[in-house]
Amino acid sequence: MADVVKAWLPWEDPDSFLGGLPAGFDVDFYAGGERPGSLDQVEFYVPAYMGGPRLVEVVREMPALKVVQLQTAGFENVLPHLADGVTLCNARGVHDASTAELAVALILASYRRLPRAVRNQEQQVWPSSYDEIDDSLADRTVLILGYGSIGEALERRLAGFECEVIRVARRAREGVHPLTDLPALLPRADVVVLLTPATEETRGMVDDKFLGQLKDGALLVNVARGVVVDTDALLTELAGGRISAALDVTDPEPLPAGHPLWSAPNVLINPHRGGASTAFAPRVARLVRAQLERYAGGESLINVVAGPPR
Repeated sequence: MADVVKAWLPWEDPDSFLGGLPAGFDVDFYAGGERPGSLDQVEFYVPAYMGGPRLVEVVREMPALKVVQLQTAGFENVLPHLADGVTLCNARGVHDASTAELAVALILASYRRLPRAVRNQEQQVWPSSYDEIDDSLADRTVLILGYGSIGEALERRLAGFECEVIRVARRAREGVHPLTDLPALLPRADVVVLLTPATEETRGMVDDKFLGQLKDGALLVNVARGVVVDTDALLTELAGGRISAALDVTDPEPLPAGHPLWSAPNVLINPHRGGASTAFAPRVARLVRAQLERYAGGESLINVVAGPPR
């Protein structure tokens, strides 16, 4: 590592945002506008949050690059552009609170039919009666698919709702079922919350067979990645009215105007806002500052998901 490390950070006042910069860094601001002249010198790069493809593709043009620190848990969009020898770190843990809160909100909004209440308010309508009573989360079974740190945060938030939680991850561990148990578990679930990363293994895993194993009236909540769900298969199930869905992410994304998902019955769409809460900034600031301190001090970085450990 050089005596002074050139870093590109997406905050105009990184010292204030991070609560102080560690010694040994020379920082340029880059968040998708005009590129600084230090492209060939930058060694540590933090792309702006949800900044689009060009903020990722630029890593191909950084010959001195050693570390990319993401502000997202997902990292699959960066891998094709990553040169050999560059370490990629994700933001595991940063979005746990925000995403877990949103998952609970989507469940409750769907069960208590809050979109209907919003429409009634806009029309200034107070119905004299409803055709059906609202669902309750109490006494239901919630299956968390992709049980990691966000799944743990979600389970903590579900603890007061008097519901049963089933944990599923790629591999079995204490209290957590493996993916191979899904055929036996899916028919038990009233709610399935998707928290899996987008990988070759998970892409399209929620297909017609998966959805067909859900019980009538089940709710599918996707706060993972849109490509985990086969959109055509989901549309077929929604059109039949057998299940419902609450989606923070979709495939395609952004969802274009006129796409059948917008008008499908029994679906609530939240346009990819899982991490966008006031909980995000302080958590990402702590992570980035800690990583800079580790790098400057020659300590091992955390959350390494690709490339050599540093």
